[in-house]
Amino acid sequence: MIHDTVANAAATPDQEMPYAALGLKDNEYAHIKELLGRRPTNAELAMYSVMWSEHCSYKSSKKHLKEQFGAKTTKAMSKHLLVGMGQNAGVVDIGDGWAVTFKVESHNSPSYVEPYQGAATGVGGIVRDIIAMGARPVAVMDQLRFGDPNESDTWRVVNGAISGIAGYGNSLGLPNIGGEVEFDSSYQGNPLVNALAVGVMRHEDIHLANAEGVGNKIVLFGARTGGDGIGGASILASEAFDGGVPTKRPSVQVGDPFMEKVLIECCMELFRDGTVEAIQDLGAAGISCATSELAANGGSGMHVDLEEVLLRDPTLNAGEILMSESQERMMAVVSPERLDDFMAIIAKWEVEASVIGEVTGNGRLTIDHDGHRIVDVDPTTVAVDGPVYDRPYSRPSWQDDLQADSADRLEWPEPGDDLREQIIQVLHSPNQAPKDWVTSQYDRFVRGNTALSQPDDAGVIRVDEETGRGVAISTDANGWFTKLDPYEGARQALAESYRNVATVGARPLAVTDCLNFGNPEKPELMWQLVKAMEGLADGCAELGIPVTGGNVSLYNSSGEESINPTPVVGMLGVLDDVTVASPSGWVEEGLAIVALGDVAAELDGSAWARTVHDHLGGLPPAVNLAREVALGNVLIALAEAGITKAAHDVSNGGLIQTVTDMVLRNRVGASIDVRPLGAGDFVSLFSESQARAVIAVDEEHWPVVVAAAEAEGVTVSRIGTTGGRRLVIEGEETYSFLIDELVGPTPRAPQN
Repeated sequence: MIHDTVANAAATPDQEMPYAALGLKDNEYAHIKELLGRRPTNAELAMYSVMWSEHCSYKSSKKHLKEQFGAKTTKAMSKHLLVGMGQNAGVVDIGDGWAVTFKVESHNSPSYVEPYQGAATGVGGIVRDIIAMGARPVAVMDQLRFGDPNESDTWRVVNGAISGIAGYGNSLGLPNIGGEVEFDSSYQGNPLVNALAVGVMRHEDIHLANAEGVGNKIVLFGARTGGDGIGGASILASEAFDGGVPTKRPSVQVGDPFMEKVLIECCMELFRDGTVEAIQDLGAAGISCATSELAANGGSGMHVDLEEVLLRDPTLNAGEILMSESQERMMAVVSPERLDDFMAIIAKWEVEASVIGEVTGNGRLTIDHDGHRIVDVDPTTVAVDGPVYDRPYSRPSWQDDLQADSADRLEWPEPGDDLREQIIQVLHSPNQAPKDWVTSQYDRFVRGNTALSQPDDAGVIRVDEETGRGVAISTDANGWFTKLDPYEGARQALAESYRNVATVGARPLAVTDCLNFGNPEKPELMWQLVKAMEGLADGCAELGIPVTGGNVSLYNSSGEESINPTPVVGMLGVLDDVTVASPSGWVEEGLAIVALGDVAAELDGSAWARTVHDHLGGLPPAVNLAREVALGNVLIALAEAGITKAAHDVSNGGLIQTVTDMVLRNRVGASIDVRPLGAGDFVSLFSESQARAVIAVDEEHWPVVVAAAEAEGVTVSRIGTTGGRRLVIEGEETYSFLIDELVGPTPRAPQN
């Protein structure tokens, strides 16, 4: 019998595949043998290796994810959640029967090895997660971190990754509505490429990736399976880079956005016609992941005949077919009665498909290849019950010294020429200068539903054309603050993302996150991860906003150098009418400029300290989420009343950066006076105190702003007027800048 061949197919000792080369530890391999009651076949070993990798199993973070987000997410917090963690993406109720699904994931390591395809397939993968939920993708965003801009290799990654994001997203016809691009030497050998996708659907159109219904067919459709990406994201993303070169260098996946565009339309019709029970995308771990997750989620079983998989490369062996991460592939569960209808729709879109198996009721995942049983496992042991590590963690020995090294010891500029020169130095630095050299490569307005996009505080997309209902999304992270204090740094990322969504006038509802950290096997780096998760979970509980899902990306290191810990927070907010969304800059002259919030001498980790003094130390600005909520209430109320003409939060770079951004948005100048802030010229302009924003309103509405701020206990100061061709700052001294002076040079690769 075929089943009897499983034990015989297990490799003999001299043939046994080296499990360590697949990323498995000794104890993990021993546990696999215990689960199976025998040695695994090579195909089973391949499957367990990719599904138990850090990228797929979260084995170092799962314990803390449950203890933090699972335990601290209350029923009240989840009142708008239709689908939470555990599926391809979370789904949020935004009212009137509309639902939005959104998620952010990393494609960091592949984007260093091959920047264009690594970044492009990162976009493709997150979009397929959205499709699998039954939603139509409507927008993408990205969070990018690169190395030292003065290093030539940085630009190999920068140019490739940005071109890949643009090439894939633009070809899909999806607007790129926001994100961040920052440089720091800690990312030199390990950039961060985090991609977010947003999709919309009606409540009744939500689909879950569960294989249910004995006898239902398993259909693989889309691109053929090839040798690209074998063990790619799953293995590559679970290893540190050594000396700038990955210790394992498998092929990076190769994307085809035009195939994915067809897949989107094909899947939308399949869902609309009711011909599928479920769809699962094939991303990291490929067929290994899709089959085991579908079977495990459905609480059923599945049988697959692997020789039925359509191949681009007929030389692939069974393990390679299982592990391949070839892109633009989907797996569907189809009832026998609807199979012909399914195939007819597939044919209409000229998409290839093959029936490769069916749902069984025996609770096993069995896979045959050319008449031999190569896999016979309990799918939950592969996809759900993988290893869970309680890794040791401890506060780094250098943390106290880092925090004690405050920016207070740095020389502050004198009012006048010294301060003016440092203003220009900060504004012209690669991290603070306008990023239109990036965003100009993205199509931000395709489909006609984009209300706001970069450089606005949050991207805004209209969902319902009749009512104007829409959503705002912001993604934020500050690796410098998180290095200084992981707990507070994560809370700051949450606070800023919340603030950005509120600044455009949206009510914050839900969070997705991507936690980018170093090697969890090093206790001091594991400590950073644990404390950041605690900070984020506590912050979400305080705000009453749930985490719907996301990604944990570990081993982001190059040799002994780890990245700055970088927890990316994506915040989703809702607007009843996107036409009231507040842009980040003014158009009209004669508007009153108003500062909201309190300023203190908080300069540790600031753009000023890093740019002018190359200094990182001290404690990040204090986060007070109650003040963030109060500020948000003011911003939302004023926007909904149609009073706000422009709004921009105060964050990286301080007030001078905020006002400069507002001037450059439409190249309309302003005159501001920092004396009402009571902190002196330097602190008023460069402090990065949180819970602050600047708005512009008609003069007649100044009393309304005061009343709204006082009702929430928010400090309010009238600091200026819009107009002219200059930015003029009054304080202890007067500083005047032509608008063109505010624009720094476009960063470029160093010339040899």
